[in-house]
Amino acid sequence: MRAVTWHGRGGVRVETVPDPTIQDPTDVIVEVTSSGICGSDLHLIEVLAPFMTVGDIMGHEPMGVVREVGREVTAVKPGDRVVVPFNISCGSCWMCEQGLQSQCETTQNREQGMGASLFGYTKLYGQVPGGQAEYLRVPFGNTLPIKVPDAPLDDRYVYLSDVLPTAWQAVQYAGIPQGGSVLVLGLGPIGDMATRIAKHLGAGQVIASDVVPERLARAGATA
Repeated sequence: MRAVTWHGRGGVRVETVPDPTIQDPTDVIVEVTSSGICGSDLHLIEVLAPFMTVGDIMGHEPMGVVREVGREVTAVKPGDRVVVPFNISCGSCWMCEQGLQSQCETTQNREQGMGASLFGYTKLYGQVPGGQAEYLRVPFGNTLPIKVPDAPLDDRYVYLSDVLPTAWQAVQYAGIPQGGSVLVLGLGPIGDMATRIAKHLGAGQVIASDVVPERLARAGATA
């Protein structure tokens, strides 16, 4: 398959790599149809470069179609359309049951002093092959992939992988009172989504700031 791979500081390539395979009975193989490019991917080619290895497959915001399932997978089947969250969590440990999937005890990287593993995100988080590829091995097939309808297009659902939950959490952390005001600094994907979520949750006034004209125009068109 073809995949986006890391090749040193500032070095990213699309190259041919081995297809992923079922390794555990709860694995699924997803044919990736869309994969976002996160701002945090930029960290991989600069500040987090010491924790990368040449050939690492990048990307942690994928969705696609299930093509193969392990023998213990019952929640999804080949042909199902799914979104894949960026945190790799088992869904059954104590942390996951408390809604703290980013600290999943099953995939937690204790030797690195870090939380749950992440797709395509350094040795610190498990060095798991990422989703900027034609195919992706997804563990915990009964709990991790999010099944979505066959229609409409991917851009209706792909934000469930990272952008929407990250923005939702930011708004929750802000603790905006009902009818209150909030200032969102930066209108990249997360900031833009945060403004919409804040309004959806009952903020009376949402003020947003950015210096990039294209971002301001995009946000203004959906205000």
